[in-house]
Formats: sequence, C-alpha cells, structure tokens
Amino acid sequence: MGLDYYEILEVDKNATDEELKKAYKRLAMKWHPDKNPNNKKEAETQFILIAEAYEVLSDPQKRAIFDRYGEGGLKGGPPPSNADLDPFSFFQSRGGATTFRFNPRNANNIFAEVFGSSSPFGGMGMGYGGCGSGIRGGSWVSRSFGGMFGNDVFGEGRPMNQGPRRKAPPIENTLLCSLEELYKGTTRKMKISREITHASGRTLPLEEILNIEIQPGWKKGTKITFPEKGNVQPNVIAADLVFIIDEKCHNVFTRDGNDLVVTKKILHQEAEDLTGYTIQLTTLDGRPLTIAINNVIDSDYEEVIAGEGMPISKDPSKKGNLRIKFNFEFPDLVDATAESQN
Repeated sequence: MGLDYYEILEVDKNATDEELKKAYKRLAMKWHPDKNPNNKKEAETQFILIAEAYEVLSDPQKRAIFDRYGEGGLKGGPPPSNADLDPFSFFQSRGGATTFRFNPRNANNIFAEVFGSSSPFGGMGMGYGGCGSGIRGGSWVSRSFGGMFGNDVFGEGRPMNQGPRRKAPPIENTLLCSLEELYKGTTRKMKISREITHASGRTLPLEEILNIEIQPGWKKGTKITFPEKGNVQPNVIAADLVFIIDEKCHNVFTRDGNDLVVTKKILHQEAEDLTGYTIQLTTLDGRPLTIAINNVIDSDYEEVIAGEGMPISKDPSKKGNLRIKFNFEFPDLVDATAESQN
C-alpha cells in the first residue's frame, strides 16, 4: 500500500495551499529532530515523510499525478495504458515505458524555505531572536507561531471530533543483574527494534540504543520505564517499555533486603576448639575483608559486620550489614551419608 500524503499532512483532498502550508508548519515543528533529542530516529522518519507530502501536494503537477496514480505513479510506476498523458509533460518515455521521475527533495531544505531557517531554534526570518531581542530559551517559538496556528504548535493537533487514543499495554522485560552490578551501579546498553506504522499503512523499522542507568542498591523487582518506546501505530499511544530488575545467584553472598549473608560450613568437632577464628572474604567491590570471630560459635551464632552490606538505594552512602552464619556438619553423620550413597 502506497503512501497517502493527505493522511500524512492530516488534511482532506480539497485542502488549499494555505491549509497545506499551515499543516506542514505544525507537523514539521512537532517532528523536527532538533525538537526530539530523545526520540531522534522516529522524528527523522516522520520529518522526511511530512516534507515529502508537502512537496507533492503543494506542487499542482505532482499533486495531479498523485491524485490520479498514487505514490506508485509518482515514483516510477507506469500509469494505466489507457491514461490520457497529454497534460503530464513530466512523464518520460524510456524503452517504450512511460514513467514519472520524482525524487523527493531534502527535508531540511524544504523546512528552510518555509521557515527561513533549517532549525526550529534558528531565527526563522520572523524578526525574533538575535541580540537584544529579550527572547530566551527558545520560548519565542510558541509566541511567534502559536497565534498563527490558533493553538500550541507542539501539541498533537488532533481533529476536534476524533476520540481519545488508547494506550497500548506496557511491554515488560526481565533485566538480569549480578550482585556486583547492583552493589556498584552500572550502565547497561540495550538495543531495541520496533516498527513505526504511519496512517498511510507504510511500516518503517527503527532501531535504538537505550542506556539503563542501574543505581547502587537497586533490588529485585525495581522497574525502569522508557515511555512510549513500543511500536508506533495510528490512533494508538505507543506502549511503554519496562525493564524489571532480577538478581543473579552469587557463589558467596545471598541478599536479604539491604543485608548480605554468608554461610560458612564448619565441622562440629572443629567448632569446639575454635579460638581466634578468622574469615577471609572479597567484597562485591573487590576489597579484601578479614573478619575475626572472638565469640563462641554455635548453631545460633551470627556475626554481624555493620556497613558491609548492600548500598541503600535512597542513600547509597549508607549500607546494610554483612551477616555471617554458620552451618555445622557432624563428621559421623557426613561419613554415614557418604557410605549410604556408595
């Protein structure tokens, strides 16, 4: 299915030149890549389509070809064999086939011609901006164009009689993180692929790299949401993309809230003779840690080292505790179990 330039500009087929220019200005300002730094790929795609639609519909000859033969006729598809081609001198015969050569112009050039600048942050040739203008931070844009369009040029510009768009349900993905990553914090880069379907029916692929800033102390179940990063479809608000933190198992530490737990195995006979017992550990940030146990160890004993647990996400300068538990093994029982398995 070919592009419908009227749908792209959101105008009807009887739109005047003035209505076409007004629609182009509104949509070009909305989708200019400079106005969409966090959504640049999608904006570039829409910006190019809008410029192409305006170029065709604002030119009487191109518009006439499009009205009769559609996008295919414009871009090289032969018109019907019984068509009267006399009014269309821009069809060229080559090898017996009659086609029309149309290569869309650069979208930035069209924008510059209409506005007087290639960027929505430029002067636009409207007498705004520049030294001594008193206009700051780009707020001149709404003032200079808002009255022209009768509303906010950065709004959706949806027809008054069109109902509210529904929001697509969120897309959830598990993000598996090591305890080291959740201890120190890290940046994970995720490549996503999605599709943008225009009202014309044309679907364009879009790839994007998302940076996920994992903060120290985040727990399993923490959600990171990227608004409206799902597939783009007409009359549907794109789904939010949600990553849900999960924790990998660690070979030394177990997490319990903000605490880290280590379980040491000790033969019961050894425990009776323990004096000045020390434990050597490497922390999640790579520091060697030596812990001296000076108390009597039994099955209920737990050594607690304050401030050596996980960072507390609301205040990473504070940490939970490191708790060392002891798992007693009885040699006779261990030997009996081993013999029964042989």
